Amino acid sequence: MATKTNFIFLVIFTSLLLSCNGQTTSNSKNPAEKSGIVGGPFENGEFMYIGMPKVIKSIDTSAGWSQKGQKLLVTGTIYKLDGKTPAPNVILYYYHTDINGLYAARQGLDPRVVRHGYIRGWVKSDANGKYAIYTVRPAPYPNRNFEAHIHPAIKEPNIDKEYYIDEFVFDDDKLLTGEKRKKLENRGGSGILRVFIKGDLQIAEHNIILGLNIPNYPETFKVETQSGLQIGEDQPSFIPFHAFGPDKGSRACPVCKYGRYHGIVYFVGNNPNWEDIKKWLTFLEQQSIARSKYLKAYFVYGNDKDYSKEKRQEELENIGLELNLKNIALTFVPSFSNTESEVNLNKINPSVENTFVIYRNRTIIDKFINLKPTEENFKLLAKELDTNKGEYFDLD
Repeated sequence: MATKTNFIFLVIFTSLLLSCNGQTTSNSKNPAEKSGIVGGPFENGEFMYIGMPKVIKSIDTSAGWSQKGQKLLVTGTIYKLDGKTPAPNVILYYYHTDINGLYAARQGLDPRVVRHGYIRGWVKSDANGKYAIYTVRPAPYPNRNFEAHIHPAIKEPNIDKEYYIDEFVFDDDKLLTGEKRKKLENRGGSGILRVFIKGDLQIAEHNIILGLNIPNYPETFKVETQSGLQIGEDQPSFIPFHAFGPDKGSRACPVCKYGRYHGIVYFVGNNPNWEDIKKWLTFLEQQSIARSKYLKAYFVYGNDKDYSKEKRQEELENIGLELNLKNIALTFVPSFSNTESEVNLNKINPSVENTFVIYRNRTIIDKFINLKPTEENFKLLAKELDTNKGEYFDLD
């Protein structure tokens, strides 16, 4: 006969498995799409309504806040599918383990949601799409090789069905391996939290894009020309050849060498317009000088027509010297489908004239395709850098 201790361990272990499986029933996207349900099958999705308060605020302090662990603030903006328009009145439900890695129960917890534990709560985005959750940083499951995480679910006011988005995981978690990162679905955008410390508080700014990578999502955001990843996704690492600039002669990753500030990656493929390119490079150089360490700009040339590494190197060197560039990195890859450099992860369309990707803290915050070098567009990019700064936290 099993001892009482063994029985308790079995209950906890089973609870962990069930809680984790509650987000998704399959790694394949096809069954979700075939179901016709927004977001696909969502086991225990109805749990988010159990105990839900009638009035939900945009700021919540979880029941785990009082635990003697690392205090955590997760805050950001919930956007519509375009990644730019704030979405008000969206309910975000969350639950996570305690500082021991358990979905712990306590007196008064509805027995129907014991799988989620008592550290659970709700926020509703305000008129500007903002939300904030004060909680304790969860611990990984005990004796399991599974990274710490927070389970989130979304209920939009104009969609009948709730759906789950990517679990919030921590960039500094050693259990979050490179292989695991590549398997993330980016439902609602990247779920990776990048924290900084302010006093005894860890803060993670995290935006959510409604409908992004959500099967059967009823609203569409159609763009005739597609190039690049979507706003809300992470800017992937890749290793171009640096022909001119601060890292000349290296294969430094634009994202990896970058801190918490803005980055612009300016991609040009098989249809270069060199007069326009020079105008953009001059503008980006001026912005880089004015913004100093708060902006890093990279030109990535991916023309696969008559590609020659030596010729490409010389071509970009001549442009750098002609324009007297000192801050921008002029880089190149054999093609935008090249897997050795992993530039293919950017999903750049080589037939468009250009693709501008603006990211901050690794997350893509805006994107432009076929942008002409006009004064109006110069102001557009400058305004984007000004209005999407968030907070700059100097770690030097």
